[in-house]
Amino acid sequence: MEYRKLGNTGMDLSILGFGASPMGDVFNVSDEKDGYRAVAYAIDHGVNFFDVSPFYGLTLAEKRLGNALEGKRDKVILATKCGRYDLKEFDFSEKRILKSVDESLSRLKTDYVDLLQLHDIEFVDKEQILNEAWPTLVKLKESGKARFIGITGLPVNYLAEITRNIDVDTVLSWAHYNLLEDEINRELVPLSKEKGFGLMNAAPLMQRILSDAPLPEWHRSPQAMKDMQSQLLSLCAKYGVKLSDVAIRYALDHPDITTTIVGMCDLATITQNVSVLDFRIPDGLLEEIEALVAPVKNQMWFEGKAENNI
Repeated sequence: MEYRKLGNTGMDLSILGFGASPMGDVFNVSDEKDGYRAVAYAIDHGVNFFDVSPFYGLTLAEKRLGNALEGKRDKVILATKCGRYDLKEFDFSEKRILKSVDESLSRLKTDYVDLLQLHDIEFVDKEQILNEAWPTLVKLKESGKARFIGITGLPVNYLAEITRNIDVDTVLSWAHYNLLEDEINRELVPLSKEKGFGLMNAAPLMQRILSDAPLPEWHRSPQAMKDMQSQLLSLCAKYGVKLSDVAIRYALDHPDITTTIVGMCDLATITQNVSVLDFRIPDGLLEEIEALVAPVKNQMWFEGKAENNI
């Protein structure tokens, strides 16, 4: 396993991160005990970063991850979030954040998290993030309930704008560095070097487009982008490799991203994803993929408050 420094935090994270959202049955119903086996396998094979949120499965993912980490807490770097609790339930008030963190710590069976993040900041007023939510996270860091603090979200331009106004330890950007998207490079990568925060990437499979799994009905990518799945699967089959392996390897190879978080909840998936650490993309394949996806590259949707679409 390769490890990289998470900005100026001093923490060394595995380049493959364990995204626990599927443990909350976000995509489909999962086997709880298989999830526990997946967590144990991940730790045994060097994965040390685990990311979760009370939003995933409406607290189910946190509960299951907490159970899976019993007796193993000292072996992992644990991250959770606050502020988002359902599809349309956002509460970034100081009172709710303080309550949320205590609830998360109880579910995760720990007295602190290594990283606490404001979850999907684009859905609320910028002023509340800067003047209420972020100062609350600073207090929680000072209290010891969180070692480090950061922000997460979808629109990379907005994430960059917020980081110019506060001193974050980390930024988690999702769906903006994969075979279909590379917008993370425009502002966030340079800013991470300038300000010294750790940069993390999630959703390298673009919510299943870059895999052989069926797409969820709620997928918001343009149809032309979703149609890429079958073409990419055929292209990778010509080279005798799995599309998901290529997609994950591509994301892992970004030198300025500390860790790439992949959603997992079963032993088969974590076994396959760990094997990607020894996988190399065949010569010529990446060039063919780039040519194929060029017409739909960076066709990302926006979500959040309209005024945060910058």
